[in-house]
Amino acid sequence: MSSQAVLTVDQMRAAEQAAMGAGVSEMELMQRAGEGAAQWVARMAGGRSVCVLCGPGNNGGDGYVIAESLRKRGLEVAVVTPKEPGSETARTARTHYKGEISTGALPEACVYVDCLFGYGLSRKVEGDFASLLSSMRSASGYKIAIDVPSSIASETGELLGPEVGYDLTIALGAWKRAHFTMPAMARMGVKRLVDIGIEMPDDAPRMSSPPKLTPPAADAHKYRRGLLAIVAGEMPGAPLLAAEAAMRSGAGYAKLLSEHSHPDAPAELVIDGALLPDALGDERIGALLVGPGLGRSENARERLETVLSTGKPIVLDADALHLLDHSMLDGRSGTKIAVTPHEGELAALCKTFGADGDDKIARAKRLHAASGMTVLAKGPDSVLVGTDGIRFFEQGSSWLSAAGTGDVLAGIAASRLAAHGEPQRALEEAVWLHHEAARLAGPAFTAGQLAHAVKPAMETFL
Repeated sequence: MSSQAVLTVDQMRAAEQAAMGAGVSEMELMQRAGEGAAQWVARMAGGRSVCVLCGPGNNGGDGYVIAESLRKRGLEVAVVTPKEPGSETARTARTHYKGEISTGALPEACVYVDCLFGYGLSRKVEGDFASLLSSMRSASGYKIAIDVPSSIASETGELLGPEVGYDLTIALGAWKRAHFTMPAMARMGVKRLVDIGIEMPDDAPRMSSPPKLTPPAADAHKYRRGLLAIVAGEMPGAPLLAAEAAMRSGAGYAKLLSEHSHPDAPAELVIDGALLPDALGDERIGALLVGPGLGRSENARERLETVLSTGKPIVLDADALHLLDHSMLDGRSGTKIAVTPHEGELAALCKTFGADGDDKIARAKRLHAASGMTVLAKGPDSVLVGTDGIRFFEQGSSWLSAAGTGDVLAGIAASRLAAHGEPQRALEEAVWLHHEAARLAGPAFTAGQLAHAVKPAMETFL
């Protein structure tokens, strides 16, 4: 659990205080962090010269520990600091460093290590610190950030100073929210974690772990594996994309409920043209997907209300997220509903349910609390909030920024929901399958090609 926890600033401070309360000194924690980070820096340096930028706080203290550890390994080390240490522990670390210290310009080096500020930064980076970061940005060497890159807010990932692109970010003790939120996430390069032996809170949000999917039971049949019904609407393309993905994501049976003609539908997709109330009368339906291609007319609203009235597990996406309102959930539990909003759809839902917040994480949490629905706030920095807590994900392929890929994600999620009926688990599995399908599809794929790549993606997790 400790390696997966994603902590707020307050949670990290509390974890450190708990360790010190149990008899571990702050200097010992700093030594653990610095030595652990130094191993990574030495590995990346490969004997080349290193420049460590040290700030006045404990992140700067980590930097002095790193610099001394590298010096003892025989590497050429330069330390640059615009300001003397402000804490007793950081001052102690500085006295332990036996090399040269400069207060001037950034020297030439092969590897640069940013220890100006760690977690907890909330104000704009200016003056000499900003100048050093600007120089580091322009330098041609390999760039490493220690804990949280300087000029980045730990809680939100907001940029607070010169933008530097790092090759490696080494988190200390625990992951922070900025490690998995944009815009910071895109600038951190590869991320690694150094364990410093502190205990994590049991209820901490955490990184999502790869799912372990299972093949159908020996006596399985198509209905036991899950019947998914995809409710079509005014636009035919989106529900077909969702169906293509759903048929390859584990459900035993996917069918499209549509009162329109679909001549381009694959032969293996069953299309039920009955009136929606009649089509939904099939008691074997295990889950429903509504939203892709639904439209936003009064007829679309009626179709959504009809789907919600079944009380079955449902994935809502796209237009359904703009049509949903409080009255549709009156007397119905939101716990069977999974929603997959992008930023605009999340804003619309939060307005509907009075669940505003300062950032994506806060909005998703409040939407879940207000509605009971499981929320996947999707994007390059997807966040999942449900009854089992909060999950963060690594960034998927940037090629997913294409029309129709959200419909594919919705189809995968609905198929997984039909397979086992658990909304949070279904959404978590869907993100992993979506990312893996994008990796397998290669560059410049279409949504249809992504949907077909879901089948080989399934093999990765079996």
